[in-house]
Amino acid sequence: MKRNASAHWEGSLKEGKGTVSTESGVLSDQQYSFRTRFEDGNGTNPEELLGAAHAGCFSMALSMILGESDYVPDSIDTKAGVTLSEGSDGFEISAIHFDVTAKIPGIEQAKFLEAANTAKMNCPASKALKSDITMDIHLEN
Repeated sequence: MKRNASAHWEGSLKEGKGTVSTESGVLSDQQYSFRTRFEDGNGTNPEELLGAAHAGCFSMALSMILGESDYVPDSIDTKAGVTLSEGSDGFEISAIHFDVTAKIPGIEQAKFLEAANTAKMNCPASKALKSDITMDIHLEN
């Protein structure tokens, strides 16, 4: 399986602008720029898109892992905070922090934590990234 996305950029880093699109059409020519990435401009940015993709991947992996133990979540809500830092080698995504809230009938906190940690380490997006991936989890009853 292969999924495709694309980016188009015009101009210099600070004055330029671009668009991102996905093969599915869910994103179609969505604006991004220096201002949307480093300031407070209107549009998206790579870190926001990476965070959305990683949160979605993690949530699906967690659902799968829970299902292997016969738990079916009523809901899993995952926020991913993606940190862009400037180091000696330039900018890098230095950390991703998950804030997870889930409602899973019948599960104990320890089992939920075990499943969440397994999903955090093994979802395909986590495997693709070399960032320090952390998270908070919240179990709703």
